[in-house]
Amino acid sequence: HVQLVESGGASVQAGGSLRLSCVVSGNTYSTYCMGWFRQAPGKEREGVASINSAGGSTYAQPLVGRGSVSRDNAKNTLYLQTSSLRPDDTAIYYCALTPMEGSTCVRPYKFWGQGTQVTVS
Repeated sequence: HVQLVESGGASVQAGGSLRLSCVVSGNTYSTYCMGWFRQAPGKEREGVASINSAGGSTYAQPLVGRGSVSRDNAKNTLYLQTSSLRPDDTAIYYCALTPMEGSTCVRPYKFWGQGTQVTVS
């Protein structure tokens, strides 16, 4: 049973930085994608960044140039480093995991964490 636990959310001033972490346990997939998503109050959840088993990463427009996703396979941990945070980055940030089929991430993502709150003022 795959479990994901996020941490690192906080209240920060605009312009500040945060590093979010997501520890994974119980994963048995040999190839998989991991992603960061966020949901702001009253809005739909949106993808932020993802990284696959080969280390290839993608970023969605909200964090292009301000975010960096990475993974430490030895620690079973996914990270999202964010900078130049803005009030509209305020949201609950979720990490998720899904297996790969060939070179493609299976959608929708199969496993989700509970989220960590980021508030920017």
